[in-house]
This record gives sequence, C-alpha cells and structure tokens, in this order.
Amino acid sequence: MHKIAVLIPVFNEAQTIAKVVKDYKKELPEADIYVYDNNSTDNSAALAEEAGAIVRHEYMQGKGNVIRRMFREIEADCYLMVDGDDTYPPTKAKEMCDLILDGKAEMVVGDRLSSTYFTENKRMFHNFGNVLVRFLVNKLFKSNVRDIMTGERAFSRLFVKSFPVISGGFEIETEMTIHALDKKMRLENVLIDYRDRPAGSESKLNTISDGIKVLKTIVKLFKQYRPFIFFSILSLISLIIGVGFFIPPFIGYIKTGLVAKFPSLIAASFFGIVAIELFVGGVILESMARKDRQSFELHLINLENSKK
Repeated sequence: MHKIAVLIPVFNEAQTIAKVVKDYKKELPEADIYVYDNNSTDNSAALAEEAGAIVRHEYMQGKGNVIRRMFREIEADCYLMVDGDDTYPPTKAKEMCDLILDGKAEMVVGDRLSSTYFTENKRMFHNFGNVLVRFLVNKLFKSNVRDIMTGERAFSRLFVKSFPVISGGFEIETEMTIHALDKKMRLENVLIDYRDRPAGSESKLNTISDGIKVLKTIVKLFKQYRPFIFFSILSLISLIIGVGFFIPPFIGYIKTGLVAKFPSLIAASFFGIVAIELFVGGVILESMARKDRQSFELHLINLENSKK
C-alpha cells in the first residue's frame, strides 16, 4: 500500500489549523498528516495535535526552512503540501496524489489562478505579483505552469529526496517550480478551488518585501540554470553600450582623419572587453550547468535503485 504524507507548515494559524487537519484526514483517511510548527506564538501546535496531526517543530523561521526539514525527515511515496490557513479546500487532494502514485508526474501543481483566486483574493498587488511571476517563469523557462506560487502541490519521493532547498522563505514555491522545469521532471497542473482567509486570519506574506525576494530568486535561478542566455544578454547590453561610445570618435575620424574624444574610445574598448568576457563566461558556465544536469540524472538513478 502506498504511503501518503500531508505536509502542513504552520505559523500562527490557531484559527484554522484544526479544520484543515480534519478536512484532509477526511479526504485522505489513509494519509499521515504532519504539521510542522514554525515558532508560533499561539496554540497552533496544540490544536493540530488535538485534531489528529503528527506535530513537529522547526525553529529556523521561514517556510523554506520548514519545507527543508519536512523533506529530510518524512518518508512517503507521495507528499501533499498544503497551507494551514484553510484557503485550499481538499476536494482535489486525491486526484493530485493519484497522479503522483500512478507515475504520471513528479510534481502536481494546484492551479488557483485559473479558478477562483482572482474573485476570492481581494489583495490587488498579490494578484498582480502572481501573474507577473507566472509570466516571467514561463517565458524564461519556456514552460506552461499555470500557478507558480500556489501553496498546494503534490510530489513524488524522487522529487522530494533530490530537491536541494536553498530558499528560506516564501520564495520556496518558485524555487521548486524552476528546479522541476530545469531537471525535466514531469509536471502536471490540476485546477483547484481557492477561498480567501476567514475573517480575523492574517496573511504572513508581505507583498513588497516577499515579492522582491521572489523576483530575485527568479533572476538567481535563471542565472544558475540558464547561464549562457543570462550572460549573453548582459554581453549584448555591454556591446551596445560600447558601440554607443565608439560611434562619435569613429565619425570624427571619418570626417577629419584624426582620432579625437579619447575618453569615449577608451570607454568603448572597456565595454567591448567586458562583452567578450561575459560571453565567454556564459559559455563556460553553460558547460558546467550541463555537467551538473548529467550528475543529477545519475543521482536520480541511484535514488530509484535505493528504493528497490
């Protein structure tokens, strides 16, 4: 029989956590429900335990740190991650887990943005941020992930045990998505319902500061996973600036036969050299990234063999 683990990271969700645990226990009675409390100052942990969850603690603050601990400690065939704020009804939980257990995906993304998210969520900048992040990731990585920052996802054991968690906070969802895309892991979208937090329950996500962190994460991971394209863009920008500095002394030379505006010529040479270095650096880093992908594939083979 397949083992399913429901993972619920929690920080001050006393108002909703008991209901979330009970709802998912009802929907997935065969699953173990794990609640990892992240330094809550209310009685979230006690309420989760009373509701029937296995409660553990992570003392490094941040959702990414909680997920890192969960992935290290818990053994299962399918992992379903949800938030403890009761914004994700469990109606599609079984469908998402079945896609994993049937071997049809390594990650299943719960797609809020194509259903009720924009009518339920009244925070305009949150909505804009979700759309912007989705657009950037899909463009940069040539994908069609419908919800990058959703908090409801299902994972295979292969994904969980091979995913190196770097992010400490809410940017973890973006990191997961980009990792799956880069490593060519099978990814499916499942349409899920979303409901806004109940009255009195407050989001821990800061639209501005956490949004900036997410965008920085996208840039960092794009540089890491697609270095040739990243550094080629920078090289082209440097080359264009260099040409801009070169044109005035070149025109002067054509007209007078003399080289004037030496500072512009020096600047043009500087940006030209930088452009060459950036391009060469991109080529070298792309080779390293390719080798890393090959090593990762061997790591996956070892993981599969160890399971057998």
